[in-house]
Amino acid sequence: MNKFLDQDFLLYTSTAQKLYHNYAEQMPILDYHCHINPKEIAENIKFDNITQVWLGGDHYKWRLMRSNGVDEYYITGGASDWEKFEKWAETLERAIGNPLYHWSHLELQRFFGYTGDLNRETASEVWELCNRKLQEEDMRVRSLIKTSGVTLLCTTDDPVDDLRWHKMIKDDPEFDVQVLPAWRPDKVMNIEKPEFTEYIKTLADAADMEINDFSQLKEALQKRMDFFAASGCRVSDHGINYVMYAPASEKIIEEIFSKRFSQKMLTKLEMEQYKTACLLFFSKEYKKRGWVMQLHYGCKRDNNQIMYQQLGPDTGYDCINNYAPAEQLTDFLNAAELQGGLPRTILYSLNPGDDTLIDSVIGCFQNSDAIGKMQHGSSWWFNDNKTGMEKQMTSLANLGMLANFVGMLTDSRSFLSYPRHEYFRRILCNLLGTWVENGEYPDDMKRLGKIVKDISYNNAVRYFGFDLQIQE
Repeated sequence: MNKFLDQDFLLYTSTAQKLYHNYAEQMPILDYHCHINPKEIAENIKFDNITQVWLGGDHYKWRLMRSNGVDEYYITGGASDWEKFEKWAETLERAIGNPLYHWSHLELQRFFGYTGDLNRETASEVWELCNRKLQEEDMRVRSLIKTSGVTLLCTTDDPVDDLRWHKMIKDDPEFDVQVLPAWRPDKVMNIEKPEFTEYIKTLADAADMEINDFSQLKEALQKRMDFFAASGCRVSDHGINYVMYAPASEKIIEEIFSKRFSQKMLTKLEMEQYKTACLLFFSKEYKKRGWVMQLHYGCKRDNNQIMYQQLGPDTGYDCINNYAPAEQLTDFLNAAELQGGLPRTILYSLNPGDDTLIDSVIGCFQNSDAIGKMQHGSSWWFNDNKTGMEKQMTSLANLGMLANFVGMLTDSRSFLSYPRHEYFRRILCNLLGTWVENGEYPDDMKRLGKIVKDISYNNAVRYFGFDLQIQE
């Protein structure tokens, strides 16, 4: 029997163990997509207790607690931090098979040196240990980032953001980890949202110009992209329900934009026409600027309206959308290619059934612009687990080039989430090691080690064009 979470956790063959310990384990982390607040990095905050750094804002954990029948009072309500932690410990002990069980214990080991298991009996012990540790100066957020081996991270930033926290971090000579903004223009595209018109006014103020039509909207966005680029941005990200393709003339888009500002209801087709026009515009701008375009799709959000009204978005009430938009996805990518060429593009679907679809689609648009120009993004959200990762990487290997994969990202709001990269690398090494020991690939450690190091770090450095050293 293997020991719980020992040094060979998830590494079931000798080849897997060699690949991980000799190659993957030593690699730094490039976290090209996360939701960390740059203000907290700029201010180098220190957390008072484990609940603040672990449970605050983590809707993954909130969702699991609800599944265990925990009252909302102990999740997002007025319970004390200790009471919330205690309820989490009681939940975690029953979470067999859930990645949160693995992630949580990896974080306890890596950051706090705790090698036991968290449950209702050990909750008080772990609470006291973690809280003592968090009072140390090397547990401030910058140290957490540095000791995790992070060289660069990209936050998620709205076009109206003034990026002052990024400037403060960049200008601080005592912190050498690059913290770059990533362009997230979802509010520009969400024309159906009640707050859309007010948001456009805010965008106009940020761009220091009027926005009275779609043409001016594009001009304002170009100005804001110039501002983001000057702050080091090289990555965009879109959270959309699905990749639609509903082409329309510039005249029709202007009419749709004007209609929305007249407070008239838009049809579903009109909304899709506007969003298509926006995404094609963005794609062209990204290509021109050398930015990477990330498209996260396949999520149906805010399904529990009662809880949405109480807590707002991103609180654990989203699910997988079963819609697989193959025809519209390919038509959009083709249109972007025709208008001047696709930028480097990463596709993520929340539906694991889309794995082979994505891998077949990206093969239609690969070219010599970049190695692995079109990417099948890492298993996302509900697929961010052992089964999901193995499935995504196996599909990519079957239909494309796994060796050119840009690898893992945290997609997290927590400074303790970096062991997710370790989790991913262990699963990667075990997958490759299994294939080798099955006789499906030569036992050539030099070649295998290069593939592991590339997927762990080097491919992302090359793909995004960040100013970082390749780790040979």
